[in-house]
Amino acid sequence: MDILFLGTGSAWRLPEYSCRCMICQRMNELGQERTRTSIQILTSVRILVDPGPDLLIHMNRYKLEAPDAVLITHEHGDHYLGMDDLLAYKRALPPDAWKPIPVYATETAWQTIGIRFGYLLGSLFEKRISEPGVDINVGNTFITPFKTFHGKTAKGSVGYVIREMDASENCKKLVYTSDFVDIESDCPILYEPEVLIIQSHWLNEPLENRPFHMSLQRGLDFIKKWRPTKRIFLVHISGGDQVPGDPHNTSVKKTPPVKPMTDPLTQTPYPIPLCQEDWERLAVRFCNDNSLSCPMIVPKDGDVFSF
Repeated sequence: MDILFLGTGSAWRLPEYSCRCMICQRMNELGQERTRTSIQILTSVRILVDPGPDLLIHMNRYKLEAPDAVLITHEHGDHYLGMDDLLAYKRALPPDAWKPIPVYATETAWQTIGIRFGYLLGSLFEKRISEPGVDINVGNTFITPFKTFHGKTAKGSVGYVIREMDASENCKKLVYTSDFVDIESDCPILYEPEVLIIQSHWLNEPLENRPFHMSLQRGLDFIKKWRPTKRIFLVHISGGDQVPGDPHNTSVKKTPPVKPMTDPLTQTPYPIPLCQEDWERLAVRFCNDNSLSCPMIVPKDGDVFSF
């Protein structure tokens, strides 16, 4: 199973346009960018997860081929508004050579998605339903949606467990949470995946979690509960943490923490990452300080991981 991280940023990308906070300023100085979070999973089939508004950029940048299936986690625009860019694949073929792409989302999410892209159903896409707990088969790949809570504006929110049988009939399992602030019920299928891709919108849990996202601080509880065995990947990185001394901490995007995470030995707060290198150092330190059993990685856009 191969994972291509198409985008790793939040709904507003990073650095954010016109923002002068220390995070966006540092990333601009270094020429770093995080487009909206999306991944491609390659098993015996090609699966695109969350075709957001940056999809055409991703298609051009990574020379993507047409997917065999599309998974949408919820009805927020940064997770599906690029769907019509997939029309490029159809337009390049003879009329009778195209087979509509199965697109999976919950019935609730489709109520929103269908308003925007209903005109493409039956021609570019086939509407398929993601029902929590009910397996989806795409080739030899098994996909199980699980219900997540991401606030009242995303009532159709789900994550996906993706499993593949290798040549020796060993099962490889990936858990993809997408955006969430909680899991509505305990799901045994989430336990002990080889790979966990988890949202880390903030480093520290904010005093007011307005968008119902997950911080790394709170995400630690889920990581310890689910016990991934090979890799933990952090995605959906934002610039929402307040950086000590930043005059732009008063901007709308910034939220003070409930109680910043601290070094267990010195009790000093963890430094807020300003760039990719800061996140990489923090991930190693965080793993060591919390005795996590597998490495934690903060992927860049375009990174590929195989397992």
